[in-house]
Order: sequence, then C-alpha cells, then structure tokens
Amino acid sequence: MAKKILIIDDEPDFIDAVRMRLEANGYEVISSTDGQNGIEKAKKEKPNLILLDLVMPRLNGIEALAMLKSDLRTANIPVVILTAKAESEYALDAGRLGASDYLVKPPSMQKVVETVKKYLG
Repeated sequence: MAKKILIIDDEPDFIDAVRMRLEANGYEVISSTDGQNGIEKAKKEKPNLILLDLVMPRLNGIEALAMLKSDLRTANIPVVILTAKAESEYALDAGRLGASDYLVKPPSMQKVVETVKKYLG
C-alpha cells in the first residue's frame, strides 16, 4: 500500500508540481489549500507525512503546525515545512513546535523526494 502524503499549501500550481513528482515515486498524495481544511484532512485521512506551507490565508502554517502537534490524532505525523520564508527564526519556531524538517521554496523536486524518503523510506 502506498504511503500517503498530505500537502497543505495555498499555491495550486506548486501542489500540482509536487504531487506529480511524488506520485511518480509511488506515493499517494492528497492536498488542501488552507491550514484549517488541512488539519481536518489530516485527522480524517491519517497521512504518513505532511508537507506544510507557512504563508497561507485563514490559518498560517505555524498555527496549523501547533494544532497538528497538540492533537493526539496527528501529533506523531512527521511535518516537513515547505516555505518561501528563509529567515532562521521561522525555522527555529517550526523546530520548537515539532516540525521534522524545513525546506525553502522553491526546493528542487529531487530534494523534496529525498526528504520524504528520509521519513517514509
């Protein structure tokens, strides 16, 4: 059975690019374009890994990460931050809140796949 990855990002073109690359590597991909909906999908779908953007409307990635890590249903899912925010304080905040990794956009698709494989095998 394919490992399931949830992408939470407000850029549909970015989601599509990552989805194509991950599906080509045998992963099942689901997505959400906002943090609140992404949290609901994570609870319902139980993905093996979450790729999370920080800059989104309604609920930003830091808020979403805090909520995911504080809910027993989603606390143990590895979360990889994928964001244009290269400033170190964002990476530190994400790390303190329990993010597994931090990639700055635009990452190479090879780097995305390598990072996913690091956590999912």
